[in-house]
Amino acid sequence: MAARIRKGDRVVVITGKDKGKTGEVIRVIPDEDRAVVRGVNVVRRHQRQTPSTQGGIVSKEMPIHLSNIAIADRDGKASRVGFKFVGEGEARRKVRYAKLSGDVIDG
Repeated sequence: MAARIRKGDRVVVITGKDKGKTGEVIRVIPDEDRAVVRGVNVVRRHQRQTPSTQGGIVSKEMPIHLSNIAIADRDGKASRVGFKFVGEGEARRKVRYAKLSGDVIDG
């Protein structure tokens, strides 16, 4: 099945403690239906010192469930993702589009 949310997408959080925040998808974990979004679901973790890194308290983004995020449309509003075919014959391909505005996401 084609992925509705991919790495590099601009998304908006639709529920949870970070509701309303927007960010870019850094990584998608399809086995767990989760994604890591820049600036969203940030937690502080105690880091042990190693020979290559400094120890202390570090902030890092944790994965958020895909059901809690949506693609940000051109005006920043949350939109669902649909699929459609564009082109004819050999140039025909499947693309994602924002259902709110109808804009093609993949370009």
